[in-house]
Amino acid sequence: MNKKQIAVCAIVVATMGYLYLQPVKGIVKSEQAGARPAAATATDASAKPQAQLTVASVSAAAKQALDAEQVKQIQDAEAQLNSASLAAKPSAQRALAALWDAAVQPAPAAFYYQEIARQTNTFEDWVNAGNRFNEAAKRSQDPNEQVALSAQATEAFQNATKLKPEDLEAKTGLGVAMVNGGGMPMQGITLLLEVVKADPKNHSALLNLGMFAMKSGQYDKAVGRFKTMIAIKEELEPYFYLAESYKQLGQKQEAIAAYEKCKQLIGDAAEASRIDEFIKELKK
Repeated sequence: MNKKQIAVCAIVVATMGYLYLQPVKGIVKSEQAGARPAAATATDASAKPQAQLTVASVSAAAKQALDAEQVKQIQDAEAQLNSASLAAKPSAQRALAALWDAAVQPAPAAFYYQEIARQTNTFEDWVNAGNRFNEAAKRSQDPNEQVALSAQATEAFQNATKLKPEDLEAKTGLGVAMVNGGGMPMQGITLLLEVVKADPKNHSALLNLGMFAMKSGQYDKAVGRFKTMIAIKEELEPYFYLAESYKQLGQKQEAIAAYEKCKQLIGDAAEASRIDEFIKELKK
């Protein structure tokens, strides 16, 4: 059993709610129209209520998904952080971030990397924080929480790009964060397009452009993005989103074929049965 693939399947299934509940109105037909002034297209992030998130609140929520041994490891590490000297705190924070990463809980890890980055101001620490804030926003089903997490990601990647303005990972992360909650969707899409222009095989930029195309109802464009990814490397996540895009376009046979490929890639009977349910719906 490939645990990573199963985890990806669970995440992408959950992400479908994120896609359909959070349409990005500011990027409809943005790729055809080209960049327009941000004021004309961007959703004002300040107009959206943001959840008041702290490392304590996200940690408490994340612990509910852990087993007893994991909770004890986290609590022991938290106690070490609380008793650590000022000089020892970054090391204790890294230890906690690593534990949260191992537990696949990006939100608390993000806050710890953010605290570290504010002390070190290194590119790597800001990127670590930003990537985890973006991942937490993607996994959240709470719209207000998504906005708050994306705003934190925007700040982290802005700091990263000040240190390395042309770094493609940082530009991609900033683009994603801007679209999701930074109040600048058109500017975010422009950044992602710049990344793809510089690196036509960039996995993260292609994936997010495809997902944003789905969110704005441009399923034909989404199909193109995911097919490009699959031509580079066959992976579960783009195949799943490709199937969903075909389904929304009414292309049932193409959707079924993509879902069947998902089943092959996941290699787990229990998770494959979830895909079978999607296929059955299309065959009705």
